[in-house]
Amino acid sequence: MAEAESVAADGSADVVARLKHRIIDHALPLWSTVGWDGTAGGFVDRLHQDGTADNAAPRRLLVQARQIYCYAKAAQIGWYPEGRAIALKGLDYLLAKAKAPDGRPGFVFSLTPDGAVHNPLRDTYGHAFVLLALATAYGLDQDAQIRAEIDALLSFLDTQLRSPHGGFQEGLPPSMPRRQNPQMHLFEAMIACFDATHDLSFQNRAGDFFALFLANLYDKQTHTLGEYFEEDWSKIPPVSVEPGHLAEWVWLLKGFERITGCPTGRPRGELLASALRYRDATGCLIDEGDTEGNIRRHSRRLWPQSELAKAWIAQAESGEAGAADEARAALVLLERYYLSHPVAGGWYDQFDREGASLVATIPASSFYHVLCAVTEAEQVLG
Repeated sequence: MAEAESVAADGSADVVARLKHRIIDHALPLWSTVGWDGTAGGFVDRLHQDGTADNAAPRRLLVQARQIYCYAKAAQIGWYPEGRAIALKGLDYLLAKAKAPDGRPGFVFSLTPDGAVHNPLRDTYGHAFVLLALATAYGLDQDAQIRAEIDALLSFLDTQLRSPHGGFQEGLPPSMPRRQNPQMHLFEAMIACFDATHDLSFQNRAGDFFALFLANLYDKQTHTLGEYFEEDWSKIPPVSVEPGHLAEWVWLLKGFERITGCPTGRPRGELLASALRYRDATGCLIDEGDTEGNIRRHSRRLWPQSELAKAWIAQAESGEAGAADEARAALVLLERYYLSHPVAGGWYDQFDREGASLVATIPASSFYHVLCAVTEAEQVLG
């Protein structure tokens, strides 16, 4: 009760408005100026602690795609009209530099700062974010060329990465163990593709991932989700549980229910209840636990906190009593611990159990999590 009262005293009532202004006034301008390489092109992977660009860091595919998503999304909902041009500029760079630069299909894992191939791996997780970026950019103008890129990427996934055991391989070349994480983000991308195109085939594709979730990823006994699997989706003991992913699935399952009408309330409730077991004294989710609810790693990253807020937002959208207040409380924790950074528009990425920052840089990859949580909050909580 004392924690709830302190959160209320800290301004949970208007936290959504505060975070919206933080994004519009600081984060979006920062990451499109300092966060964009005006010489070589492309979004930078991270900023130094003082807010200057780390121009020497390799440019990961997932970061390019996530930043395109952020700017396209911000333009689409009217938060940042100039985001459209920034997103399309980022997409041009992505397609020119990362798509088949070595003559082989698919997108490379990372580029050097000057736009050459850094790591040629075709990473399924990264391709999921390219698909999300393409879907969000397509939502701006229904551009036929972007739709063609979506279809080409789907063809690459289907012909090169599909696994006979369900879902998709880790990448090309294939590696082990298999992870739930790429499947989860492909699920997200299929929902986004349906929202952008209203093409019913994306309902079916999303349905394949929902079936995989129910059959292999979700443990109905422990109400948890494993991270690592054998080729045939059998568990690898001891099972690693990332509570941030439990929360992320709650939000994704609500999205799947929205586009298909398929009820997901039961697993959503079970996953969220499980996730809440893995909080520390701050109320934040820790990075890793086991299936019994014990904490394995006491460090806590930014992204699980944004996903916890999104999980509560999904439950609020479903009409669950108290969920809206819990969502605001989660956003207050995100703001208090992670977003209150000396660089306006920056954030802390990870803390240890004593609350000391573990990552000196400001990673661009976190923007996707923050922006999505706050846009969802405004839409559902007002």
